[in-house]
Amino acid sequence: MSKGGGKQHTPREYPDNLKSMQELSVIDVIGEGPIQGPVNGLQSLLLNDTPVVDAQGGVNVHGVEAQFRSGEDHQSPLEGFDGSAAETLIQAEVTHDKPITRTITSEVVDRLRVTVGVQALQQTTDKGDRIGTSVQMDIQIQQNGIWSTVKSVIINDGKRTSPYMAAVIINNLPPRPFNIRVVRITEDSTSDMLQNKTVWQGLTEIINITQSYPDTALVGLKVDADQFGSQSVSRKFHFLGRIVLVPSSYDPKTRTYAGLWDGTFKPAYTNNPAWIILDLLTHPRYGLGQRIGLADVDKWALYAIAQYCDQPVPNGFGQDEPRMTCNVYLADRRKAYDVISDFCSVMRCMWVWTGQKMTFIQDRPSDKVWTYTNANVVNGEFNYSYSAAKDRHNAAEIRFIDPQNGWNVSVELVEDKADIAKNGRKVLQMDAFGCTSRGQAHRTGLWVIQTELLETQMVTFGVGAEGLRHTPGDIFEVCDNDYAGASIGGRIVAVDVAARTLTLDRDIELPDTGKAAAAISFIGHKGESLSATVVSQPDKNSVVLSSLPEGVMEGSVWGLKLPTLRRRLFRCMAIQEKEDDTFAISALRHVPEKEAIVDKGATFEPESGTLNGVTPPAVQHLAVDTSADSRHYQAKATWDTPRVIKGVRFVLRLTVGAGTEEEPARLVTTVRTSETEFTFHELPYGHYTLTVSAINGYGQQGAPASVEFDIDLPEPPDFIEITPGYFSLTVAPRQKVYHPEVSFEFWFSEKQLLSADQVLAEGQYLGRGSMWIKDGLVLLGTDYWFYVRSVNLVGKSAFAEASGQVKSDADGVLELIKGKITA
Repeated sequence: MSKGGGKQHTPREYPDNLKSMQELSVIDVIGEGPIQGPVNGLQSLLLNDTPVVDAQGGVNVHGVEAQFRSGEDHQSPLEGFDGSAAETLIQAEVTHDKPITRTITSEVVDRLRVTVGVQALQQTTDKGDRIGTSVQMDIQIQQNGIWSTVKSVIINDGKRTSPYMAAVIINNLPPRPFNIRVVRITEDSTSDMLQNKTVWQGLTEIINITQSYPDTALVGLKVDADQFGSQSVSRKFHFLGRIVLVPSSYDPKTRTYAGLWDGTFKPAYTNNPAWIILDLLTHPRYGLGQRIGLADVDKWALYAIAQYCDQPVPNGFGQDEPRMTCNVYLADRRKAYDVISDFCSVMRCMWVWTGQKMTFIQDRPSDKVWTYTNANVVNGEFNYSYSAAKDRHNAAEIRFIDPQNGWNVSVELVEDKADIAKNGRKVLQMDAFGCTSRGQAHRTGLWVIQTELLETQMVTFGVGAEGLRHTPGDIFEVCDNDYAGASIGGRIVAVDVAARTLTLDRDIELPDTGKAAAAISFIGHKGESLSATVVSQPDKNSVVLSSLPEGVMEGSVWGLKLPTLRRRLFRCMAIQEKEDDTFAISALRHVPEKEAIVDKGATFEPESGTLNGVTPPAVQHLAVDTSADSRHYQAKATWDTPRVIKGVRFVLRLTVGAGTEEEPARLVTTVRTSETEFTFHELPYGHYTLTVSAINGYGQQGAPASVEFDIDLPEPPDFIEITPGYFSLTVAPRQKVYHPEVSFEFWFSEKQLLSADQVLAEGQYLGRGSMWIKDGLVLLGTDYWFYVRSVNLVGKSAFAEASGQVKSDADGVLELIKGKITA
């Protein structure tokens, strides 16, 4: 056995000793100032969706320096942000023989920041050890054609397996223009054993300027970027927004109002949508303040709306929250009308211009301002219409910003399961503007659904100038004797103050359960709603009251409240002046119980507003048959009713159009008839929808029934029946649905034609009719081709194709020509 000796070596990897200290320095504009600021310090700053400081005060992201400015007219500049910089990425390799050069031309640049570095820096020894090495680059500026070094970047005995960058500042810049270059002093590596490639990463031009950014809320942020690696750093901020004008008696933190408001304002932060929209309307810079002033906005209406928004309601999780709040970040320029409408949607209201100022109508319970009866409207008539059944949604998918979902969008599903079981599922999808509460999102969806399901009736009527006692948005009562099937409204003929007795303009019938179950309502001389219980009824047209309210006089309007009848309240939507000095009123049904249903989950048994029983049923078997009349089309509609109803009439509404955004439906005509059929004449081309509703003698309208039909180019024949004969073929086109106005054009060819153009060019036109017999076809066993298209007053259909052969049995042919062939 031989003996020997030696020393073994395992290659060693030395640790990296170069640490890049790049810093992200950025100013983020938050918005129009002044604003309240961060909700909770650095917990409100998220870098790459991570809070800088967690809820327990622990630091998640180190090396962060943040400064906040609220956006005052006069605010101090951000410290350490004393320059405005514009960086140009170069990202070019610098070799010993090929320096990289750039030209500076801007006269306003005060300093330059040059960022250079290495892609990696390490050397492998003969033993396999990976150790540090050195490299040098010079930054030179050219003046008068001569290059001079202004900075040297030297990395001594450094090791880095990933890119490493260093930035140097160049001051005292020469006159512009001038050239600047980066020169590699160290010789280039020629072996993989030495990795020291150098790069010029970027060039930043810096202007020494101190900016305070007046009226702009902003955050200055400096972050050690090395901890994020190659990731870009996203920033998110949780801030309380603009400081706006709120009533001087209002405490936005507790949402309370102290005493009577004198109409003056104070600045404060609030997320009450009423005061946000006031700021939006009147701010002269970002809002409509150059066109609208405080005097042009009904601040008293907003005051009532704001109080309604601040009222606490259950949030669905065992706690209370304000009924409506608005937390929205407006980042895009949009039409003023759309933005105002979005804010109004938060408050369940609409805005109107009264002729003097902008006011707001909120959907909330309020006192009625007047009573309209058959005695104080034009011709004593009320006309009713109803929303279409297809527009009554019973489910809603509400999108909102969810703090529990990382401030991302969540969807809240709201359903009326009883109506879904009855009428099928009809879903509405919508965004809850400015909503960051799941409870508020649920209430928004429930309000939309209940509005569409409960408030389906519209009323229109006319009044004289002396009878107009309300403005748009007001709630009034309609006491329609015809609709109710009883005398429930009219005028007072005489007043006996001592006996507390009223003589009415008509007989009334009180319930048998006792006179005290009824009450008479009035409107007082100050416009207030008054009511008194009926004690007795001496005559059919007189009543004795428990007390006689002040202001009741002859000619006053009265309304009768009966326990078997629901009061019918309406909210005025529009008032239109007509040429005969009367006013046309349009109003929507108002159900005050809707607030409790939406906000508190209450349930109510439905009550009827009439003694006439149920409303007329929907018509059935509705059909439309179209036919040609001279050069025009006519459509005959027919229907029937499931039972005989005394005095029933029908309202027909004909529209044309698909009812889409591209092709909206347009009203053609509205017809009333007592017959169960009607013919529309001279209808042009289009897609039609006919809706028919029954109305009984009391003005109650049943559910609508609809049918669609088209006046269009005819359909081509469904198939062509060809019957062979001896030397002839009989062609008979067939359609599944017979249309008497449709005829057919016949074309013939001895070969198959491949297109309509070829049929028209090469085919033989035979004629027009309902069928055709083609004679003279002498070739037995040969396919003959026929092309048929439908024709009506609108135009012609596409061609339908068919082929056939004549009879070819010899006996039949000989029998046919027997005696006709001579020598």
